[in-house]
Amino acid sequence: MCGITGIFDTRGKRDIDRAVLTRMNESQHHRGPDEGGLHIEAGVGLGHRRLSIIDLSTGQQPLYNEDQSVCVVFNGEIYNYQELIPELQALGHVFHTRSDTEVIVHAWEAWGADCVKRFRGMFAFALWDRNCETLFLARDRLAVKPLYYAFLPNGTFLFGSELKSLLAHGELARDIDPLAVEEYFALGYVAEPRTIFRQAKKLPPAHTLTLRRGQPAGEPREYWDVRFSLNNPIGADEACTQLNEKLNESIRLRMISEVPLGAFLSGGVDSSAVVALMAGLSTEPVNTCSIAFADPAFNEADFARTVAERYHTNHHVETVESDDFDLIDTLARLYDEPYADSSAIPTYRVCQLARKHVTVALSGDGGDESFGGYRRYRLHLMEERMRSSLPSAIRQPIFRLLGRVYPKADWAPRVFRAKTTFEGMARNSVEAYFHSVSILRDPMRAQLFSNKFKSEIAGYSAQGVFEQHAERSGTDDPLALIQYLDLKTYLVGDINTKVDRASMAHSLEVREPLMDHELIEWLATLPSSFKVRGQEGKYLLKKAMEPHLSQDILYRPKMGFSVPLARWFRGPLKERVRQAVLGPRLAATGWFNRDYLQHLVDAHQSGMRDYSAPLWTLLMFEAFLRTVLDESPNPRVNLSGIPDNSQSVVLA
Repeated sequence: MCGITGIFDTRGKRDIDRAVLTRMNESQHHRGPDEGGLHIEAGVGLGHRRLSIIDLSTGQQPLYNEDQSVCVVFNGEIYNYQELIPELQALGHVFHTRSDTEVIVHAWEAWGADCVKRFRGMFAFALWDRNCETLFLARDRLAVKPLYYAFLPNGTFLFGSELKSLLAHGELARDIDPLAVEEYFALGYVAEPRTIFRQAKKLPPAHTLTLRRGQPAGEPREYWDVRFSLNNPIGADEACTQLNEKLNESIRLRMISEVPLGAFLSGGVDSSAVVALMAGLSTEPVNTCSIAFADPAFNEADFARTVAERYHTNHHVETVESDDFDLIDTLARLYDEPYADSSAIPTYRVCQLARKHVTVALSGDGGDESFGGYRRYRLHLMEERMRSSLPSAIRQPIFRLLGRVYPKADWAPRVFRAKTTFEGMARNSVEAYFHSVSILRDPMRAQLFSNKFKSEIAGYSAQGVFEQHAERSGTDDPLALIQYLDLKTYLVGDINTKVDRASMAHSLEVREPLMDHELIEWLATLPSSFKVRGQEGKYLLKKAMEPHLSQDILYRPKMGFSVPLARWFRGPLKERVRQAVLGPRLAATGWFNRDYLQHLVDAHQSGMRDYSAPLWTLLMFEAFLRTVLDESPNPRVNLSGIPDNSQSVVLA
């Protein structure tokens, strides 16, 4: 796991400023504290920070082919690299290291841009081929690893693992994209390919970008997508057998490491399944790490301990106090753009704990999306059955009226909280799912934003992100469609972003066996009834894990990884949220309706409504404005912190 960055002159061979490239590279020192390296030649500069995981002695980067005409900087892991080495050697390629990184340069020479189709793993890399004056960038299929880029007006191209490396260049304009703000307040993150800044983009999942010196910049090209065929005739028993085999293979590949390795263990189904299968593949006790919460309403530590005891793991637990909210500004700096998932706090803490004991940790991320675990999936399917039973000409006006007049009853038992369901019933499937996952739904954003801001976005809605993906989904199955949407949006923009930044802040590599693309391709062939059956989500995974995990672990209600925002904003953070939401920094943008902001704060703090999610979203946006946007456009970097083992390679 590493950080990569670089500068490319798309028009010629202007000199690369070493000090600027170094500053960009060192802005990501946390991603790779072990070593640093630069490659500089006419018009090209590549930077790398290394966290040593595989081939500790000879895996330094930038890394080259035999004659040094091809150079790569790489973040991630190619899990099938040991299979590819003999194949490449048979084609005449000579290896000088035992690292997965060297596979990339030789695969490029052998297969060109199609090399990415041969890789099984999580990766973001940039490769320079001097012979054809080409810079090639790629991102893994599910965007586990990040990659940002920007074209400057003078023809300079920048890229990096985090936005902060582009900002460290000093010439990236910090102009906020209003459309990104709309997406943020709807979803809690800025969806790919957009970033919060107009000039910068994210390379989308499963895309490559090819730049040739002196030629017009091409568009990112997709090299993979998942297709939900749902046509596998396999029975449930055989599917359980095959699932166990595929999970074991995925986990085995991700246990290759030359440094201490372990796993996160929350006590939920996904992480418990990973730990159980790891234990069966390991000759030594597995290292497991859990966070306990002082508030019992959020605490799953007893369930994690049950799994740890069954598999005799080396179990490490730390308790997070209920008022662990001191990370707000830290998180804003860490994410570089607005990010509103409050579970970033416990994720940060469990990564901090894990790094005390291991350098690599396996997680259960991706299980809900692939196996059908979210409660919202079951609710959506219920609504879909109701939608299909009524003609839209009758359904839409009736439920639109009910959604408008029915009160928002956050305080009431769940059975009486029907407003969201009524609003969803008035929409089509994609509109309804977008509505269900939005933090501030359409009517709230309409009240939140000022007329000035509404004119700037000119009618744009974040719902368009979902509609674009839905058009490409290739399925009309209700569950498969929303799984596809989550794989393209929530998993990428929220889950993977959260885990990458939280883990790399502590120089910890997190691996994702439930996001193996071959596993996901296979799951997409199975009927949706293998994922959600009645009121049971993750049906197949739970059946397959019955020999490995107790009923209490498999079939208890899902808790999630959350924090007590509602109580914080009425208690210890009462004044802070009031000052942030109603203070001068948000007001200075001119984008928000001051009366509605006042309503959100007053109604929540009086106990009349639960506006904790919208208030957290506003709080994190205000923190972004203060800690990222308002910083000097040329941040100073303390270069005295560069380790002595940093390397620099300069080619004329």
